[in-house]
Amino acid sequence: MVVDVQNVSIRYLLGDFKDIGIKEYLVQKLTGTYEVQEFWAVKNVSFSLNAGDFLGIIGTNGAGKSTLLKAVSGIIKPQKGKIVTNGQIAALLELGTGFDGDLTIKENIYFRGALLGYTEKFMNEKYPEIIEFSELQDFENRKFRQLSSGMRSRLAFSIASLIDPDILILDEVLAVGDGAFRAKSEKKMLEIINSGVTTLFVSHSTAQMRKLCNKVLWLNKGEQMAFGDAKSVCDEYDKFIRAKGNSANKT
Repeated sequence: MVVDVQNVSIRYLLGDFKDIGIKEYLVQKLTGTYEVQEFWAVKNVSFSLNAGDFLGIIGTNGAGKSTLLKAVSGIIKPQKGKIVTNGQIAALLELGTGFDGDLTIKENIYFRGALLGYTEKFMNEKYPEIIEFSELQDFENRKFRQLSSGMRSRLAFSIASLIDPDILILDEVLAVGDGAFRAKSEKKMLEIINSGVTTLFVSHSTAQMRKLCNKVLWLNKGEQMAFGDAKSVCDEYDKFIRAKGNSANKT
């Protein structure tokens, strides 16, 4: 197995001093109003992936999708359960994560590669492919903070998908950018599937899930609703969304 997630639960503390700041923490302590609440963003989730699996994670806003990806990528640790990964991980989560706003596009490509443990020689070989795929050849000396959100997304996706990871983690990256780049990104995803890279992918689109994924995990308010082949889980999710919409229309 390349990814093994067993009985994972992830908790956030709402209202602790790291959340509200030391000044507000002291004020609340002095006035007797200080209170910390637990929020379980992910509750007892389990799944496993083999080499070449393409997992889609779907659910409405607040389902725990992004939190789960952060745990698999090693950014946060679960309070319960365990996560085991085997291989090099390339994670594309929030736009701008892992980039330096004052460095140029070219400098950031090498910087991101170094963070992922790749040699300068390897990045020299990959750089022309990355900059061409991102369609940012005319902007390679522009600072990252000067880029539009679409340009940032294209750059981040190009780096993550073209540096030969064993595990690729994508959080709604295909939702950003124009239609032509989305189509090119989906084509690249299909190439990744055939190359044997294990991929975890968050999207609100069951159409993308059906097209790209062989497995789908459905989360709802942190709880695992279903995990299995893409068609059956997407069918269940679409039925759930239709029922939810019909219920809202009646109120």
